[in-house]
Amino acid sequence: MSHTALIPSHRKPRQSASKSALRAGVASGVLSTIAVAGAAGPAQAEPVTQTIEMPTITAGLSTTVAASAEATQQVALDLETQAHEEAAATTAAKAAKKAKAEAVRKAEAKKKAEAAAKAKAEAAERASRTAERTTLSAPSGSSSGSSSSGSSASTTSAPVSSSATGSAAAVVSFVQMQVGDAYVPGGTGPNSWDCSGLVQAAFRTVGVDLPRVSQSQSTAGTQVGLGNLQPGDILYWGSAGSAYHVGVYVGGGQFVGAQNSSTGVVQRPLDYDMPTGAVRIL
Repeated sequence: MSHTALIPSHRKPRQSASKSALRAGVASGVLSTIAVAGAAGPAQAEPVTQTIEMPTITAGLSTTVAASAEATQQVALDLETQAHEEAAATTAAKAAKKAKAEAVRKAEAKKKAEAAAKAKAEAAERASRTAERTTLSAPSGSSSGSSSSGSSASTTSAPVSSSATGSAAAVVSFVQMQVGDAYVPGGTGPNSWDCSGLVQAAFRTVGVDLPRVSQSQSTAGTQVGLGNLQPGDILYWGSAGSAYHVGVYVGGGQFVGAQNSSTGVVQRPLDYDMPTGAVRIL
């Protein structure tokens, strides 16, 4: 062994060579890695560039936007159409409501007119039916009439004027005999009457054939004032020719008439139901 073998300076070249070789290997590996990384870098970037296709995305978006705009326009048109339809329906409803109100008003007016006409017709019918009542067995002479008149007067506590004679007295007697009978529209006796039926039947007993209805009876004779009445005169309510009720003046400021269903045939003072006028037949 050489005497210089143990000197450290003599061993350093070997250690440096080993380290250099190691360093050269590491450097070579790093360079290789860098080379590999460099080669791999472009290969990974290319797929990203190819995936983004802007023209395709832009075309699809335009189509979507156009479709959305068209749908929005259609919705707007639908809403406008709906608004027009609702406005038309509202107008039609108002017109229908107005027409209905007018129809109701006309119907009510017609109903009132019909009721008035019916009431007038019923009054005329009552007068007519009274005149057509069945003939009653009653005295036709003045003496028997006076006797009946006296009896009736005592029953009703309504004296008959002493001026009632002849046919007038018979008429007065007849109507007074019916006091207390029922009032029935269209009744013709012998126990139920309407106003004109009672008057017609009374005058029929003395051979006078009067019209059936009160309208005609109110013009059947000579018009006389209420201040110049005589027993046997026909009293009427309403206008001459369109009277709705009739009765017979019996003297003493009283009359007999078939008034209504509540009272029947009654004898009352004139002021109980003041007549409009009177006619004289006898």
